[in-house]
Amino acid sequence: MTSTRIGASPRRVGGHERVTGEQEYVADIRLPDMLHAKLVTIDCAHARIVSIDTSAAERSPGVRLVMTAADLPQPVPRFGPQFQDRPVLATGEVKYHGEPVAIVAAETKEQAELAARLVRVEYEALPAIFTVAGALDPAAELVQDPGLRPDDPLARTNVFREHVIAWGDLDAAEAGLAAEAGLVIENTYTFPMVTHFAIEPHGFLAAPDGDGVAVWSSIQHPNWLQKIVAGILGMPLSRVRVFAPDPGGAFGGKQHTKYEPLVACAALRARRPVRLILTLEETFQAARRASCEIRVRTGVRRDGTLAFEDIEANYLIGAYVDIADRVVSKGSYPGAGPYNVPTVRIIGRSVLSHTVPSTAFRGFGNPQVNWAVESNLDEAARALGIDRLAIRLHNLARRGDAFIPFDTPADGDWKQTVERAAAAIGWNSPLPPGHGRGIALGLKSGPTTGLSYSTVRLLADGSAILYAGTSDMGQGARTIFAQIVSQELGAPLDWVAVVMGDTATVPYDQQTSASRSSVLMGNSVLMACRSIQAQLRTMAARLHEVPEELISVDRGIVHLPNREVPILEILKPGLGRLGGELTGNGESRKEGDMSHPLSGAAAFFEFNCTAIEAEVDEDTGDVTIVRHVTVSDVGKALNPLQVKMQDEGAAIQGLGHTLMEHYIFDATGRIRNLGAIDYRIPTSMDLPLELHSDIVENGDGPGPFGSKGMSEGSLLCVSAAVASAVREASGAVIRDLPLSPERVWRAIQERDTAK
Repeated sequence: MTSTRIGASPRRVGGHERVTGEQEYVADIRLPDMLHAKLVTIDCAHARIVSIDTSAAERSPGVRLVMTAADLPQPVPRFGPQFQDRPVLATGEVKYHGEPVAIVAAETKEQAELAARLVRVEYEALPAIFTVAGALDPAAELVQDPGLRPDDPLARTNVFREHVIAWGDLDAAEAGLAAEAGLVIENTYTFPMVTHFAIEPHGFLAAPDGDGVAVWSSIQHPNWLQKIVAGILGMPLSRVRVFAPDPGGAFGGKQHTKYEPLVACAALRARRPVRLILTLEETFQAARRASCEIRVRTGVRRDGTLAFEDIEANYLIGAYVDIADRVVSKGSYPGAGPYNVPTVRIIGRSVLSHTVPSTAFRGFGNPQVNWAVESNLDEAARALGIDRLAIRLHNLARRGDAFIPFDTPADGDWKQTVERAAAAIGWNSPLPPGHGRGIALGLKSGPTTGLSYSTVRLLADGSAILYAGTSDMGQGARTIFAQIVSQELGAPLDWVAVVMGDTATVPYDQQTSASRSSVLMGNSVLMACRSIQAQLRTMAARLHEVPEELISVDRGIVHLPNREVPILEILKPGLGRLGGELTGNGESRKEGDMSHPLSGAAAFFEFNCTAIEAEVDEDTGDVTIVRHVTVSDVGKALNPLQVKMQDEGAAIQGLGHTLMEHYIFDATGRIRNLGAIDYRIPTSMDLPLELHSDIVENGDGPGPFGSKGMSEGSLLCVSAAVASAVREASGAVIRDLPLSPERVWRAIQERDTAK
């Protein structure tokens, strides 16, 4: 029989429901007397709203509600996880293509869609800013009203915030390098604007609930959503109940509040449940990853030793801040990579624009800077005639090195990871013509703060119920937590019920993000189980008249001085004729540090090495990934199969923004490739011919049994590894993503022209 304990890969908890279609997502929920909603938008990226005529829509059959900003409390409430700048509905201006100006609710979806088309919006089109250069132009129009930031010296610019991370003396480092006749490699790289493209589009449902409101959402942060809705509606938290069914994919796009406040206001106004399910095209206009332009100056000595990194990254974050400024600060912070670099200066800017607000996306801002810095390191190696693998190993931080002076020291044997990837790709073996290899390293700071509560109930028959606020969005959290309970309390895995997704039922969890679930919530669940084990020790001491200090409980077994018995043999007589249960509560807390640039040091680092073999067709520019190797330092794989699934999924997702994915804008800032036909993502036809994933386990993480978070690592450095392989195969130098066939073909033509 397959083991269900830690380190094994039992059948996934909830997996049957997912593959059979029995799982209920937000779009599957139907409430009595429910209205269907449709957003009203205009086909413009930036416009002044002159008037909105809802009369025809209100007369349309089945329509029960048409709501504009004028129907909301004045001034229109604004919200956001970092900065409260996003209005519930557009007020005065439309700031991006797809921003809603009204919402229609009707008896049927079709009636709502028809009525939405009948709303007449008179508007004046205004110039739109949708590039970094346009936003930073001193003459550019301001995206955000300066009145929203009255005490901010940057309020009259399109820079929301500038983050500077530095150590060492850059001027002295440059002077010293010049004296040694070292090299300074300077280049500019661009990273595209992409969407999350989760299988499940965003879905929202709200209903009056007594003197409060209930909200259903495909969201990663139920407690955060509860706080925002309560604040907008002026209700206590106890009157806002959030149901968060397992999302059908999220990747960060469902991390924060989008249209839940709007739907809640509509439901309370209509006094009926209101349901809004976005189309895929509308989802493109609801969330995306920040694009970025990165200038990198890498100083390197003749022997390949890094002297300094000077990085300037301008992230285009969109019309509203959402969580994007945190993405910029945390994504640029470890930009110099996992290397011992004595002097570093990193400037990361959050740049506002008339584009869809960007939000969290797997990798959280790190892939943007990593693409540039790792590619520039390749340029340095080529200029010096040094092997690209060798220059990385030469500078790589060793365990315990303070490679970022004011943060967590290097927490893994990263050299082991790199060497394993290099061996798997056959780094020094011969290659056929038209083939090339690339290698890159990726690093991401884990959570810098955290707070997770859990409750475990051990029932009289030895079964257990776990209550946890984590959202299982595909990462397999239910399975891992059930495995911990199963191992610690001896219950078969199918005897462990996991309850999630209801703020009125489960205890508080700060958030599901930053690869924190296994570590922070995992530790909380482990503590709850250990609390029950302590109660069992007390119970066993009483039953067997043995000093409690001579008893231990481990992996479902009670160890008495002279024998070992299953937990159930203590639990049943200990509870007695009245029965009952044992309850344990767990809390995992990582406090912040306001003196730290990120308000806290990393709980752990995600570290990955990706190696690529690619073939380039010089006649078409088409790139074939012949072999893709990804190796991650995971501490301890709680469930090896799920680790492999997460690792490989992230790797393929990284190929998306590397080879094909990007928003296309017209001259006025409107998105031209909304939807699955015109926006390409990797399909089975684009997968690597060979995909090899491996892990390094040294049990050196802060999570249960030495685990670390790992579900983002293999995405971080895909772009640099692929681009390096493409250059080796073809000589084509490309510093702009994606590496589309046309872009590769044009680079090859430039190569030939330069000969």
